[in-house]
Amino acid sequence: MRWAALLRSINAGKSLAMADLRAFLAAEGMRDVSTLLASGNALFDADETDAAALERHLQAAARDRLGLDTDWFLRDHRALAAIIAANPFPREAEIRPSHVVVFFLHAPVAPAALAALADNYHGPEQVRAIGRELFIDYPDGIGRSKLTPAMARAKFPKAATARNWNTLVKLAEQIA
Repeated sequence: MRWAALLRSINAGKSLAMADLRAFLAAEGMRDVSTLLASGNALFDADETDAAALERHLQAAARDRLGLDTDWFLRDHRALAAIIAANPFPREAEIRPSHVVVFFLHAPVAPAALAALADNYHGPEQVRAIGRELFIDYPDGIGRSKLTPAMARAKFPKAATARNWNTLVKLAEQIA
């Protein structure tokens, strides 16, 4: 099985050289390991076909061997292709792909959190939850957005990692 691993907060809070990530994955038995950018994106082959089991294994092993305590989010080629096909903001992704962001989660966002956000935040961003992913269009950019604190107040999951549309498309191309 070919996997894309997306690690939370790498080089945006937790430092890890991509060469060290590749070496770690190879030592854990992953094959044909590569990384994309310096932000915790890896591609590899593994015998394990259960994403949740492999996420737990890699998280525990990274904590033990690297001293890295972070969440791992795995998706296979089919999942990445489905995420791209489900994009509710295709026009926006074409016009400003670095402002369309996909948050990867372990489980779908609770409907109560989505309702709380809709009731209490009225910024310019568009937010859509589809499966275990949260799609966000940041028309004015991410840096000035007030959406992140509003999501925290609405009790969105803390265990998540985000990739902009450009990065997601590159991952999907490389995993194929």
